[in-house]
Amino acid sequence: MNRKYRKTIIAGNWKMNKTPSQTKEFMNEFKSMMPKGRWCDVAFCVPAVCIPAAVRAMRETRVGIGAENCNANASGAYTGEIAANMLVDAGCKYVIVGHSERRAMGETDMDVNAKVKAALQAELIPILCVGESLEQRELGLMEDWISMQIKSGLNGIGEDKIRKVVIAYEPIWAIGTGKTATPDQAEDVCRNIRTVIRKLYGAKIARAVSILYGGSMNEKNAHDLLAQPDIDGGLIGGASLVPAKMVEIIHAANQPTD
Repeated sequence: MNRKYRKTIIAGNWKMNKTPSQTKEFMNEFKSMMPKGRWCDVAFCVPAVCIPAAVRAMRETRVGIGAENCNANASGAYTGEIAANMLVDAGCKYVIVGHSERRAMGETDMDVNAKVKAALQAELIPILCVGESLEQRELGLMEDWISMQIKSGLNGIGEDKIRKVVIAYEPIWAIGTGKTATPDQAEDVCRNIRTVIRKLYGAKIARAVSILYGGSMNEKNAHDLLAQPDIDGGLIGGASLVPAKMVEIIHAANQPTD
């Protein structure tokens, strides 16, 4: 982490877990345990039906609520979809775009780019996910693959908007598997991501963009991962469903930095 230049963000991704009533219970428990005077930003990206309950529960706190997906269109005949401006009206601050689980359902790089633009237009903070499969890593394609995802996802995003984008590196082989990239492996990729951003936008902007690590970050490995200079937080899956575990990760994010 480097708090001098950019924000540290711990964001939970609940995926398809918890009902609205369970969300209320979770948030109330989490509020009672929340660290005081924390350095990092905290967010929970929750299922769409849970957003109102989460927003109500966290109204008097600094915790941001986000969505797990959005449609690129502002309105129209898209049954079952939710537009970015609807999420803003519901109280969201963040939205996850391009998660590998969504890409596996058929989401293309062009789709992801359109969602990033829609989120920014609605003044949401997009958390743009990138990551490689185990096969791509073993074949030595990881760096080029992730570079392509970033360039595609940020296509047409100007310098006035890029500072509002958060990048999340999630190696597909580590999502929900219990496997985690070593701190050195994760730092290497996050550093390469920052290099790609620097080539696109310059050094000053690259220093300002927060890059998170996902892929089974939890309360046990968070401290070592977050000690790396180019890892500015985490996109937390399973551990974000347990208040005590999320609090431990926040404490790890509040560790002293040089």
